[in-house]
Amino acid sequence: MQIPVALERLVYEFSRFPGVGRKTAQRLAFSILRYSGEEAQNLIDSIVQVKDNIRYCTVCSGFTDVDPCLICSNVSRENNQLCVVEQPNNIFPIEKSGVFRGLYHVLLGAISPLDGVGPEQLNINKLRKRVEENEIKELIIATNPTVKGEATALFLQQEFVGKISNITRLACGIPAGGDLEYVDDVTMTEAFYGRHKFID
Repeated sequence: MQIPVALERLVYEFSRFPGVGRKTAQRLAFSILRYSGEEAQNLIDSIVQVKDNIRYCTVCSGFTDVDPCLICSNVSRENNQLCVVEQPNNIFPIEKSGVFRGLYHVLLGAISPLDGVGPEQLNINKLRKRVEENEIKELIIATNPTVKGEATALFLQQEFVGKISNITRLACGIPAGGDLEYVDDVTMTEAFYGRHKFID
């Protein structure tokens, strides 16, 4: 039996999400069919609200609905520690662990020559400006432990050596090839406490 056109479109849209295959997309679509009209409208409204209200913080480039974001505007944060991550969603697991009380900077990607992504395509100019204008004592490089993340970490280490006295990289505990978004609290805590200084 052929899936109705409207349902097929919904399956297709769900399948565009990262990590969602066709079978999972179908299950999600069939779940929507069981929604009441009110539940379906709530889902629609929440999607529209996210698209209308969530934007990048003008300071750190994290996701926010106020500008600057609540982290950047929090005077109790350690403003001499800067943690560099690849994507805005990488901030949430670090915050959830409660192990870091400094500020963040989001690169909005990672260096990947094969994909045509070099340092100039990343949010590095703003990072240079933040380092120049603020007294940053420690730069914590928390890019993902992937080939792209390691290439980005090496570039940042070379870029800021001599400009920042303490440049560290998150330690083991985060599996190679993993993503910060899926790291549990204990592993995140161990990675932060075990971070190491880059070798000059």
